[in-house]
Amino acid sequence: MGTGGSCAAAVRGARPAVGMVAVELAFSALQIFIKLALDDGMDERVLVAYRLMFATAFLCPLAFLVERKKRPPLTMKVVLGLFMCGLFGIAINQNLIVLAMKLTNSTTIVTALSNLTPQSTFIVAILTRQETVKLGKASGRAKLVGTLVGLGGAMLVTFYRGPEIGFMHRLARTAGLRDAGRLSGGGGHGTSSAAARVVGSFLAITSCFSYAIWLSIQARVGEVFPCHYSIAALVCLFGAVQSALLALCFHRDMAHWRLGLNVRLYSSAYAGIVASGFAFPLMSWCLRERGPLYVAMFGPLIIVFVAVLSSVFLDETLHLGIALGAVLIVAGLYIVLWGKAREAQEKAAAAVLTDEELGNDSSMAPAAANTKYNGETK
Repeated sequence: MGTGGSCAAAVRGARPAVGMVAVELAFSALQIFIKLALDDGMDERVLVAYRLMFATAFLCPLAFLVERKKRPPLTMKVVLGLFMCGLFGIAINQNLIVLAMKLTNSTTIVTALSNLTPQSTFIVAILTRQETVKLGKASGRAKLVGTLVGLGGAMLVTFYRGPEIGFMHRLARTAGLRDAGRLSGGGGHGTSSAAARVVGSFLAITSCFSYAIWLSIQARVGEVFPCHYSIAALVCLFGAVQSALLALCFHRDMAHWRLGLNVRLYSSAYAGIVASGFAFPLMSWCLRERGPLYVAMFGPLIIVFVAVLSSVFLDETLHLGIALGAVLIVAGLYIVLWGKAREAQEKAAAAVLTDEELGNDSSMAPAAANTKYNGETK
């Protein structure tokens, strides 16, 4: 009886970890699908627009069914906030990421740089005066050091290529999948120039700041409109309209928009239905179960997954500069996360101390009043 109960508790405790691994694996496969579609000649703006259309078509009925009884009324302030979330978190962010992947011709570089989100969030919070650098506390020093280490890793990924790390290609050759990757459309466009690689890397870093702005806006929207599925559906809807308008400014002929039973359709459908429709709600559940720090701890897994998948299926080469830069980015990520956890502990300790002081003051007040009353009676 006790053993069965402990096993059930262990399974329940492991569900968030399994869920986050599934989320990171789904996002890793998304990078491969996007690269395959780009190698097939699909325009990056059209790809983003189709992704958001599929996501909207999947999430809107789901949000209506799940949250129709508890959804608060939409105010103009909430609609404006959701519009801005769609602009910064979806339209700008996704177009920058996909364009960065096209310019760098590397899923691994873009994935590694995408892990700068905690550091960019910290910088945006400082610039908007939502947070101050408290160098007198360990949490403030850790967040500053982690941000600098992560940015150093990003510069290493951007400007230093280094020798090729060949064991991934030996793994692909052993598995017999290198030729399959080429037949699927991967790796068929050679390597990018140094200038394109630098520009693409900076676009990937810029996407992190766009994502950080989205996090700040969505946190405020979520306080007054606490419906996660509805927020996701409406944000994807606004992002789809914005991205479609952007794509139409460049491509109005149907040749760029036509989808057949090929990698373009599969990539768009996977990105919209699985990555946006399945992975985001699962990540929201893990966030609700264990909190943001727990979810962020699994972020570096995507670098490992993408490095393996891209080498096997896309015939990408992994270079020493990317590997070292990714290590620094991950190290900076965990330092920032440690600083955030330490900051939460410091705030909790300060709150307990304040409560104790208030309790002491309230207990001293009746004693003082009784002393005064007894003195007057005498």
